[in-house]
Amino acid sequence: MKDDSQHADGRATGLAEWARATASIADIPQSAALVPVSDDASFRRYFRFSEGGAGLVFVDAPPEHEDNESFVKISAALCEAGLNCPEVKAFDYNLGYLAVTDLGDRLYLDELMENPSAVPSLYRDAIRAILKLLPVTCELPPYDALKLKTEMDLFHEWFLVGQLGLKVDSDVAQMLEEVYECLISSALEQPAVFVHRDFHSRNLMVEAAANPGIIDFQDALVGPVTYDLVSLYKDCYYQFDRNLVEQVVDDFRQELASRGLVASDVPMLRWFDLMGAQRHLKCLGVFSRLNLRDGKPGYLADIPLVVDYLVETSAIYPELERFHKWLLAEIMPKVSDLKQVMR
Repeated sequence: MKDDSQHADGRATGLAEWARATASIADIPQSAALVPVSDDASFRRYFRFSEGGAGLVFVDAPPEHEDNESFVKISAALCEAGLNCPEVKAFDYNLGYLAVTDLGDRLYLDELMENPSAVPSLYRDAIRAILKLLPVTCELPPYDALKLKTEMDLFHEWFLVGQLGLKVDSDVAQMLEEVYECLISSALEQPAVFVHRDFHSRNLMVEAAANPGIIDFQDALVGPVTYDLVSLYKDCYYQFDRNLVEQVVDDFRQELASRGLVASDVPMLRWFDLMGAQRHLKCLGVFSRLNLRDGKPGYLADIPLVVDYLVETSAIYPELERFHKWLLAEIMPKVSDLKQVMR
């Protein structure tokens, strides 16, 4: 960990030197210090200067880990579509440094916790943003069967085996493969559109104008039309009432039908729920990997809600009945043990 810390500190120093040398983007006094804003579930880190900086955030995105070319390309496409996202003012692909416009610090999640009365208007804005995202094009790869399956394999490797210490026998492995096939089939039935892939309360910023501010979009793909709505309303960090969710999904179906994107009788709620199951299997693997590999245990606290989503969905659909029983018998007790450890 010491070597990683020294490397990170060295990169921050390099970022400050690069920002000052790129004189056209900001007037930064020599006395200004580079101050961390946040990091996220990736290797990316964000900074501001204590003075100057012209409303910019400076990003350390190591090129061996982060796809900075995609970030720049997608940012330009979203800005052109009239969406509010960080606009890239300067970048160096070789160094892995960027300067982007500053959207502030107020996350949707903060607002949800501190000002619940704002939720309806915030989420109306978010759905409008999803509808503006749908037609965005910028030569993105497809969210295909291989990608969907690779994500769910994280559940087996990092959550079941790594985090919970389970030995997965051949019967369970076969059952999981059948679940994966079901979820992939449902995802690929859906119209393919621009998919942000992490459109949730920690990646949406509360903005007085042009709400929401949208961040962390560099992993976007062309994929299932329900995906971003799932990220928003089956949020790993905040739970909505099921009745509200079902109404939102039906309203979304009607809106898509009015735009000619789907037939009026598509099984939108089933698509939505099964897409959520695929996403939540991936998230359990990612959260466990962040803990075990990357030394970021904070995401363990979000695991119980994600498992609850899987239990809820698998109780609804007969094709997931065996999976549901297995979750209740084998996974829920271990998640309860995990809660005790975190206390």
